[in-house]
Amino acid sequence: MRLPREIEIKLKVENPQSVRRRLRDCGFKVVAPRHFERNVVFDFHDSSLLRNHLLLRLRTEKGRHILTFKAPPHNSKSYKIRPEIESEVENGDALERIFQGLGLRPVFRYEKYRTTYAEAGRTKREGKPLVVYDETPIGHFIELEGPTDWIDRTAFRLGYRKGDYITASYGTLYQSYRRKKRTKARDMVFRRNKS
Repeated sequence: MRLPREIEIKLKVENPQSVRRRLRDCGFKVVAPRHFERNVVFDFHDSSLLRNHLLLRLRTEKGRHILTFKAPPHNSKSYKIRPEIESEVENGDALERIFQGLGLRPVFRYEKYRTTYAEAGRTKREGKPLVVYDETPIGHFIELEGPTDWIDRTAFRLGYRKGDYITASYGTLYQSYRRKKRTKARDMVFRRNKS
C-alpha cells in the first residue's frame, strides 16, 4: 500500500511582522486562526521507532486529537519528503493508555501556536499547498507544504532562498537548541508561570 506523501520545508522567521505582511501582500489568507497545539511523540524503550526513522505522534488542538504515523523520509537534499498517515481519534487519553499498554512511552513533547494560511481562493479543506506559521519556544518558523515547485516559488516570494530551507524536524531543531543553550529541559514546551 502506497502512503500519501508530505512534502515540506521550514523557514526561520527573524521578523514576524514583516513575514506576516509579506504573506498578506502575496495573497495568503488565514484559513485556520492562531491556536495552541500540544504534540507527544511516542517510542519503545529501545528507541526502535527512532532508529528506523519512524514517527508516531499524538497532536491535541482545539479539543481534537490527531494521530500521525510518518514512515522513513525519502532522500532529498532540499525538501522533507515523508509518507504520512493521519487520523482523528476520539479519546486522546485512552489512546495514550493503550500505547503504554503496548510498551510505548512519551519520548518528546513539544508545543506551538499555529496559524494556517492558504492562497486566496483555496481553503484548508482543499488541502495543499499551505503555509503554516508556528510560534514555538525556540522561535518562529513558517512551514511551506505542497509541491516542490510551489515551495520554491512561495519561498522566493516571501524573501527566502534555497539556502534558507530547513528540513529538520522540531525534535532535531530542539536538540540543537539544547546543545547551544546548554539547557537540560527535555521537552520543547512553553514555560508556565508559577503562582
